[in-house]
Amino acid sequence: MTVTTPLRYQTLGDYTYHAIKKHLKKIEKWEASVKKDEDPEALHQMRVGMRRLRSVVSSLGFAVELPKSVCDRNIGKIARRLGNLRDLDVLKDILENQYQPGLPREEQKYLQKGLETLAQQRQTHLELVQQLLKSNRYKSLKNDLEDWLLTPIYQPIALISINFSVSDLLLPEVSRFFIHPGWLVGLEIDGEPINGNSESKLLLVDENNQDQLNGHLMENSKVLHHLRKQAKRLRYQMELFTDLYGEKYQNFVNDIKNIQDILGNLQDSLVLEEWLMEIFGQEWSRKLPQLQQIVIATRWEYWQQWQALHAKYMQHSTRESLHQEILDSHKNEIKNPEQHQISI
Repeated sequence: MTVTTPLRYQTLGDYTYHAIKKHLKKIEKWEASVKKDEDPEALHQMRVGMRRLRSVVSSLGFAVELPKSVCDRNIGKIARRLGNLRDLDVLKDILENQYQPGLPREEQKYLQKGLETLAQQRQTHLELVQQLLKSNRYKSLKNDLEDWLLTPIYQPIALISINFSVSDLLLPEVSRFFIHPGWLVGLEIDGEPINGNSESKLLLVDENNQDQLNGHLMENSKVLHHLRKQAKRLRYQMELFTDLYGEKYQNFVNDIKNIQDILGNLQDSLVLEEWLMEIFGQEWSRKLPQLQQIVIATRWEYWQQWQALHAKYMQHSTRESLHQEILDSHKNEIKNPEQHQISI
């Protein structure tokens, strides 16, 4: 059965098809450059494309019938391999451009030995990525998606209007984000219920006692990192539907991106410290005292940024406003008319 839809992106099927097409195109655009290791930005963009493809398959895959190779598990394995190399590029950039220039000459020389070790680690992961892009796993994923885009197969639910279903797609992800235990990190809890108002207090870390913050973050690094990943999933899903909403919705998307970025910066800082321990040993701070001070001071700045957004999104009014904005999708008209056929 073939159905012609009068508006572009009118149905779940439309959104799924065009999102898969967009992200596959991005992956393929940067593939050659990644193979040749020409530019770290190419690796970053390809990794983002793979992650967004995974988000689409996970959240909208129920509306279509995809090849077996196009599954969350396969895409996840490829994304992680790209991510391992990208993480080393991020670490290298932080060390060389953010920290090393401000160090005394002796510490710069000492850190350079670590950067040489990092380069060796990166070469190992680069070879793994290059092998991956030649593998049957990657080739099957890409070729099967290209074939599917030529003759897509949809489930009956693909014909449901996107305006009718978008809130049901988004609200469960919003709820998972808001009830994540990472929101409790930094709250003073005295046994009383947390009511979601301005009286909820953030953990007060004395500016002159940054060791307290350091220990607090080390203890809660996993839960904060997981909250960051939840923010990323929500952001990717919300960005699929920006054309259905207005400026207020986009402001929420921007906030969630900022949450993801700030928590990511905190995580990168903790990963850096773990790497320094691995390379230089537990006493790395004795050999690099100025670097330690810079790392702790930078981490403090990220924490201050997180406190502001944390306070905002621990208020009931903010959360209620986001829920209501998502529910109001029916008030918006879909633009850019275009004929599109769906085969079931």
